Amino acid sequence: MIRFVNPEWLVLLVLLPVLVYRYIHRERQKRGSIRFSDLSSLREIQPSLAIRMRHVLIILRCVGLGLLSVALARPQTGREGREILSQGIDIVLALDASSSMEATDLAEKSRLEVSKQVVADFAEGRVNDRLGLVVFAGEAYTQCPLTLDYGVFLGFLNEVRIAEEDWDGTAIGTAIATAVNRLRDSDARSKVIVLLTDGLNNRGEIDPLTAARAAEAVGVRIYTIGVGSEGEILRRMDGGLFGPRNVRVRVEIDEETLKSVAKLTGGRYFRATSEEKLEAIYEEIGEMEKTEIRTRDYVDYDELFASLLVPGLFFVCVEVLLANTRLRRIP
Repeated sequence: MIRFVNPEWLVLLVLLPVLVYRYIHRERQKRGSIRFSDLSSLREIQPSLAIRMRHVLIILRCVGLGLLSVALARPQTGREGREILSQGIDIVLALDASSSMEATDLAEKSRLEVSKQVVADFAEGRVNDRLGLVVFAGEAYTQCPLTLDYGVFLGFLNEVRIAEEDWDGTAIGTAIATAVNRLRDSDARSKVIVLLTDGLNNRGEIDPLTAARAAEAVGVRIYTIGVGSEGEILRRMDGGLFGPRNVRVRVEIDEETLKSVAKLTGGRYFRATSEEKLEAIYEEIGEMEKTEIRTRDYVDYDELFASLLVPGLFFVCVEVLLANTRLRRIP
């Protein structure tokens, strides 16, 4: 955007059409002072360079005065900016990638794919919050450290896959401890873990409640989500004499432990038995852990005065120089 600090100087631009009008009028009023009976021989004379350039002076004068008028008005070009004054929340999303997450009881897709999509939607709705991703099965690891680059976060989320057989299991305590470790040195006003699992803690050396106490000690709040339909589900089992087959297995989620973990840290436990419920849960968590964004808009201006003043003076000086030398006229 462009603004003028002293726009009153732009009134001088009105004089330019007046100068042009007077020049044209004066040119038309000129009359020869010597008369000849025959002008045919004079028509063969080629006009000199000075005659051909006789209108250059008025052009230089108008351009120079126009640039000087705009320069005196002090034009400035501005770049709009926004400064975010709010401090965001640090959120680590812990995602179960054990083999049981292959079940398709939430939708036509697996539990893991549904969870990844819901987590992606949750991430895209955040503003000014750092997000991290911890993936766990029989062990836990940091898939994505805390970052404000949501594109990077979504890229890492998309790469999450079901755990291999030798890495299978559900280490909830280890997952909480890993997430707490990522938040331990955070100075955010609010530190949150959102843990999603569909099973029992059956791997890892750290008990979930022990990890939860560590989270409480460093001011981390944990929301736990048990995902999976009630009762029994059909689950694909590989191997066997006749190859892969579907067998009925009971959904086992240690809800008491998940409730205790959430309660101990000031969070909440949720149960998701469908894709719609899982979406609603993340929306509710997003509303509870919402950053109030305060911003300050500003415009950074650059002066254009010199870039117009210098060429303006140049054109005026050239016009004066030519008018008194090469293009000088005899009254």
